[in-house]
This record gives sequence, structure tokens and C-alpha cells, in this order.
Amino acid sequence: MLKVVVFDSGYGGELFADYLEEELPIIEVIRVIDWRNAEQILKSPKSARETAEKALGPYLGKVNLIVFANHLLSITSLKYFRRKYKNQYFVGLSLYNKGIINDKPALLLTTKAITKTFYYFWFIHHTQTKTITFDDWPSLIDDGELTNHKIRRDLKALLLQDSEFIPEQLVLGCSQFVDLKSELIKFFGHKVRIIDGFEPALREVCQVLKLR
Repeated sequence: MLKVVVFDSGYGGELFADYLEEELPIIEVIRVIDWRNAEQILKSPKSARETAEKALGPYLGKVNLIVFANHLLSITSLKYFRRKYKNQYFVGLSLYNKGIINDKPALLLTTKAITKTFYYFWFIHHTQTKTITFDDWPSLIDDGELTNHKIRRDLKALLLQDSEFIPEQLVLGCSQFVDLKSELIKFFGHKVRIIDGFEPALREVCQVLKLR
């Protein structure tokens, strides 16, 4: 059976692992969720890379694929891992995928660490996207303490700064935020399109494993 490791720092990794198991029941999904070092993984690209490399040591070169279910790690460190571990395949979550994000106004929900990357500036330049960062949301989601009231209150407070902006697309730049889809739809309305990066990552997983 094909073995796929899903690495993350919190509940977003569990969500993506669940998604893979549902879509590809013929593979074995190995969850490597480094809850203890979540803050380090979300802090900066360097700390995320160092923490991931240590946690993944037992699996490097021994599984068919490793998936980073963490946007910061994916967009800053995939090249590093692919160059260093040439006998291991890696896939990650992306903010942008041609053909999915169109030219309509979009709102990116992410963390501050993402907005400090070169990839983020490229993404903003190529799309009509505005950004809201929520650094406290991931840990609250991991602990099951992010309430619907706080979600609505935080969104209202930040959107009031630009009351004329009405997004038609929501880009979820943190895998934990996928857990909030139903509440985000209630807040923004059913017409808003939610893009979470899971489907593009699934397609890449299938390509690497030569499935479908």
C-alpha cells in the first residue's frame, strides 16, 4: 500500500489527512501532527523548516510521499526539502492555483507570517486580493476554543476598515481555517466562493503517486 505522511502543527493537518483518506482510500495516511511545536512552526519559515525536518526524520526516504498541510512551510520550504532529499517526494498547500482563483475580488484569510514571504507579494500582485490576518485563530481552533461569536466579531471589526470591499472569493491561507467553512458561509453568504487549497494538493498527490 502507498504510504503518505501528512505533516502539520495542528488541526489543519488532521482535516487534510481526513480529506485524503476519504478521497483516496487505497493509500495509507500517516499523520505526523507536531502539536507541541505549533508556535514554532507558525512563527517563521526558518523555525517551521527546522521543526519539520526533525519531526519527519524517521520518514524521509521511507514513504512514497510527504505532504505539508501547512501553508507557511509549503510556500517557503518545498524547494529546500526537494533539493536536500532527492529520493523523497514532497507536496504542499498553495495559495494560488491557476484556473481556480479568477479575476473577481478576493479576500485572503491567513497569518502574519505568510504576509512576510516573497510568495505572498507575488500572489497579491497577480490577483485582486485583500488580506486579513488572524494569528490567534489557529491555536484557538486547535484547542476547540474559537467561538462563532468571536469569528463574526473579528471579521466585522476588520471589514469595517474598508466597508466598500465586497469579496466574491475567500482564500483560506491556513489549513485550520478549513474547519470554519460553514461559519464563513453564514457570514459572507452562499454566493461567496471558498478556496482552501485542498483540491489542488489532492491533484498533485494523485500525479506524484500516479493515481486516477
